[in-house]
Amino acid sequence: MLSVADNGVGIEEERLSQMFEPFFTTKPQGTGMGLAMNRAIIERHSGRICAESEPGSGTTFRFALDAAANGRG
Repeated sequence: MLSVADNGVGIEEERLSQMFEPFFTTKPQGTGMGLAMNRAIIERHSGRICAESEPGSGTTFRFALDAAANGRG
């Protein structure tokens, strides 16, 4: 498992549930494909990805890959 956390402004609950969907973006010039592609790649390797956030306190992204499912366990 890998976790990446920040101590930024966090993400509101309503946006948190949408952020892995294709074309969802909060950036004026964003495509909304980055997290969707990450999720697709991770899931293709029998993994999972999630995000937890508390507005005002930051966000943590976590992903895990199952080594046994990838021929390494």
